[in-house]
Amino acid sequence: MADPVSDSLEPLSQESFQELWDIVGTKGDEFWQVNGDIFPELVSLQNDPIGGSGSAEVLFGGPALVQQDPLPYISETATTTTASTVPSTTDYPGELGFELRFQQSSTAKSVTCTYSPSLNKLFCQLAKTCPVQMHVRVPPPPGAVVRATAVYKKSEHVAEVVRRCPHHERTPENNEGPVPPGHLIRIEGNQLAQYVEDQRTRRQSVLVPYESPQLGSECTTVLYNYMCNSSCMGGMNRRPILTIVTLETSDGRLLGRRCFEVRVCACPGRDLKSEENSHKQLEKAGSKASAGSTKRGIKEVTLPAPGSSKKSRTGSEEEVFTLQIHGRERYEILRRINEGLELKDLVPQSEQEKYREKLHKNGSRKEREGLAPKRGKKLLIKEDKSDSD
Repeated sequence: MADPVSDSLEPLSQESFQELWDIVGTKGDEFWQVNGDIFPELVSLQNDPIGGSGSAEVLFGGPALVQQDPLPYISETATTTTASTVPSTTDYPGELGFELRFQQSSTAKSVTCTYSPSLNKLFCQLAKTCPVQMHVRVPPPPGAVVRATAVYKKSEHVAEVVRRCPHHERTPENNEGPVPPGHLIRIEGNQLAQYVEDQRTRRQSVLVPYESPQLGSECTTVLYNYMCNSSCMGGMNRRPILTIVTLETSDGRLLGRRCFEVRVCACPGRDLKSEENSHKQLEKAGSKASAGSTKRGIKEVTLPAPGSSKKSRTGSEEEVFTLQIHGRERYEILRRINEGLELKDLVPQSEQEKYREKLHKNGSRKEREGLAPKRGKKLLIKEDKSDSD
């Protein structure tokens, strides 16, 4: 016996389903149109896309949230508009008169940071504060930033990127906080610093917003830290580096550039003193060499050929030359030679020949006397005869 309930639940055909679907869609639209004045909020929900400002206001009973700009952050992959394969190290004050100033240099052993004006070189210890003052004649536009980049000084190393050595990069010391551990130069005391790495050249730099000088001051100061020694293996490895400080606009346009050499060592005062002494000695040696080259650049005199005419000989004899000589002893020797030559010019040629013959005879007589022994028998010479003969 068949169940009556199962007989009523026969499968619907495609035409029956389509008729039911059309009825539901029509009735639904009529419901929204007829009752739109009762539920205006629901009408707006039907028409607005999900997540729109209207739907958010209806659902949460208030205005939609507005997206705010993020706070300054630290980025390792930010690109720079002024980056180049080989950064320029030429000073460029620009229209604003951008320049750097340093504190008074000191050679004391206890000093942690000192600067040599003659060398344009900063000596500092690892992770110690290095204040650098920045001065401009004309204030830069709003949003200007100061960028610091480290490059190698010598041409054979300038293509390489200056990074910290693996030891200092991995050690927990001096690596606290969100600062990337591979950056050599850091900013101290400024939370707005941004550490960037160019995606094309892989060069690292640190940016900080330019701050106007305080009242009564001409400069604004930025505190830098160098996080690796110049002698570290795997890092700088005793290769000299330069720090390029640039003043840029917010869109990367260059306003000014300054450059100085940096040495990170254990005793900055001692190294500054020794390098300045070496620099002075090199300057003295160079000045002496340049002076010697100018003295030796005097017109050289060549002796006339034996077959030259008498007129040219008399013309050259009338000309006077000046010879500069180093050392008193050499001067006396050359003076005597010159006097002898002048006396020779005064003596006639016949008298000179007689004088030469006389010297020759005297010389042969002295030779014979030198052969005779002081005691005993006299030595026989080929031309002499014995007493018995």
